[in-house]
Amino acid sequence: MNKEYFFYTKKLTVGYNGKPLIKDIEVNLKKGQILTLIGPNGSGKSTILKSITKHLKSICGTIYIDSESIESMSNKDMAQKVSVMLTDKLKTELMTCKDVVETGRYPYTGMLGILSEEDNLQVRNAMELVNAWELRDRDFTEISDGQRQRILLARAICQEPEIIVLDEPTSFLDIHYELELLSILRTLAEERNITVIMSLHELDMAQKVSDLVMCVKGEYITHLGAPEEIFQKELISQLYDLSNGSYNPLFGSFEMERPKGKPKVFVIAGGGTGIAEYRILQKKGIPFVTGILHKNDIDYQLAQDLASEVFFEKSFDPISEAVFQNALDRMNSCNIVINCLKTYGEINMKNKALYREAVSQGKKILESADML
Repeated sequence: MNKEYFFYTKKLTVGYNGKPLIKDIEVNLKKGQILTLIGPNGSGKSTILKSITKHLKSICGTIYIDSESIESMSNKDMAQKVSVMLTDKLKTELMTCKDVVETGRYPYTGMLGILSEEDNLQVRNAMELVNAWELRDRDFTEISDGQRQRILLARAICQEPEIIVLDEPTSFLDIHYELELLSILRTLAEERNITVIMSLHELDMAQKVSDLVMCVKGEYITHLGAPEEIFQKELISQLYDLSNGSYNPLFGSFEMERPKGKPKVFVIAGGGTGIAEYRILQKKGIPFVTGILHKNDIDYQLAQDLASEVFFEKSFDPISEAVFQNALDRMNSCNIVINCLKTYGEINMKNKALYREAVSQGKKILESADML
């Protein structure tokens, strides 16, 4: 018995029809923590979520909630502790959105399912929390996918659970409601001490909202840890088998592969000025080199993924003569220079010298890659 953690598993193996898919899953969560499962499609994220909610019988191992095995819990006890928002389509017939949310109160009602005044208050509060009260009289089958997600979350909230389990809750949501939904989950964790277990495809969101992240791929869990441990370039690239692109941990995004070929474009940039130009060149399939950047420049982070070669100096140091000469030699082999800089400070005056050299050599000088 592990009293330190509210939710935990021991040697859990999940799968279908007695055939193991993922083995030896060990998770330990305290109340109010958010665990997010990430990984490729078909890797087993939904299988894990269905197993910990008893929608799918686990093959072996044990799942505990508050030191009690879920196998020993009745369906009513389970429903009072865990609310679920999975991708399975909810079967509704002539139900309004309010009717759907009200089903979240059934673990607390009598045999007839008659809602009390307190139940109705919980339903309204939950719908208002997800900004869906105005949908209460709408037919659930006639609202948008994004609106359905909000209604299903309201149903989960009004169940007053200690754990909420969600499978891809941000699917079909535009960015406004995606941010809103994840903010609500963070609030539920912080203010109501609700433990949240979910899967997400949006790695940038998983990085921001999670306390722990689980990497699901293949027969075993590959990694489980804090976001700052998980969202590393090599780890994420291996998890998603990236061979034609890369993962950028600073932006929390995937980048398409760098353009191939011999670069004929040199981009003078720094202080974030080169980012838009790098992306334009990548879209156009034009290989390029760039510099002279400082390692603390935000441009530097993206340039490593998209540029054929990057000339850089240590953070906050003036650009050295050696780095300048290397960049100048490389610029000499390019016939087009894009200068993103409008002003120069003391530590990057060599970029001004680089630009003047380009002008004196009669190179084609552009202000933007859009002009190519």
